[in-house]
Parts: sequence; C-alpha cells; structure tokens
Amino acid sequence: MTTTLITGANKGLGYETARRLVAAGHTVYVGSRDAERGRRAAEQLGARAVQLDVTDDASVRAAVKAVEAEGGLDVLINNAGIESRGEGNSVIGAADVTADVMRETFETNVFGMVRVTHAFLPLLQASAAPVVVNVSSGLASLARVSDAGTPAYAYPGVAYPASKTTVNMITVQYAKAFPNMRINAVEPGFTKTDLNGNTGIQTVEQGAEIIVRTAQIGPDGPTGGFFDAEGTLPW
Repeated sequence: MTTTLITGANKGLGYETARRLVAAGHTVYVGSRDAERGRRAAEQLGARAVQLDVTDDASVRAAVKAVEAEGGLDVLINNAGIESRGEGNSVIGAADVTADVMRETFETNVFGMVRVTHAFLPLLQASAAPVVVNVSSGLASLARVSDAGTPAYAYPGVAYPASKTTVNMITVQYAKAFPNMRINAVEPGFTKTDLNGNTGIQTVEQGAEIIVRTAQIGPDGPTGGFFDAEGTLPW
C-alpha cells in the first residue's frame, strides 16, 4: 500500500489529486491548514486528515509525527501555493510588486515547500520507492516567459513565476542529492481554482492529470525533470 501526503488538499487541484489517488489504492493524507476543512474533505474522499500549515514549523513537525505514527510515507506532493493579487483580483506587475509581496509568496511557495520536504525526508528515505512531486507552473519556464507572443510572455506578474522558477531549481538540486528518490516538478496548466480567482481555462480533472501520473512513477522513472501532460517542458 502506497501512502501519500498532499499539502493544500482540501480543495482544488489537491482535492482532485487526492480523489484520484484514493481511487488508485493509495492511502492519502489530506494536508490542510484549516483542520476542520481538512477533516471534511478527508471524510468525503475516504482519506485521512492531517492539519498542516506549510508556513509553520510546529504544524509541520506535528504532521510528521502523525504520519510516522501510522506507518510512514512513500509519496509527498507539494501542492500548497498562493498567488498574491491586487485590487479587483488583478495580477501585481513589476511596477507595483514590493518586497512584502515577494516575501509573502515565497513564504508559502518556496520556504513552505522546503520546510515540508526537509521535515519528511527521513520518512521518505525509509520508503522502498519514495516520490516527491512539486507542483510548479508553466510560468516558471524562463524559455516560455521570454518567448514573445505566448500566453506566458503576456503574464505581467513577478512574484508567482519567480517563486515557481525557484521551485524548479530546488527540484533539480534535490533530485541530484537523493538519487534513490523520484523528484520532479509538474505544470498542471491554467486550471480554474481559487488560486487564480477561478479564471483558469481548464478543469481540476484536467489539471490533476500530470500530478497523479507523476505521483505514481516507479523507481526507474524520470527524476529532476519538469513535465506537463504533454511531456517535458523547457526550463
């Protein structure tokens, strides 16, 4: 039985990923900052709830103890993320982005991911087939964002894509450091979720596809890569 923890899993892509992995036979922990929302989501899914605020050391330590007490962990999906927005849900561009906006975004998307991954490393290393999936974004691709005429090029925000580019670098470095693990970054696509004010153009079912697929790769699968549903993405 494969045991999987998904951060930010009480709604959106995390919830749909949990649903699919439960159906695939995984024991799934629904990580949720709000304990009650997590409990309700886990009940609906047939999963287990664990209170987990990726920005809080004590919360993460408690989650590790809870998962360890139940037998360990095989798959970690770092899904929790934010996109700081301005008035009227507008994207904060270069003229208006501040250090505080950058800090807020990185606290969840980067530092939170590292905090959780670092804390769960001992459990993952004890697994026979450990997997880490870092939910990134097509906006993390420098090649795409600098290619005039593409949707990524037209995106004016700074903090969110910068945070996800950092996620990609961390993914590569972790993959090299832990060759026994399969550690990859994935791009779900522009999915309709609360993160973007439900402005996305695809469903959570479509967005979760690559996350679910990468969570189930075997020991001979790729590591240190960046993928979407169609294949490998340029850095």
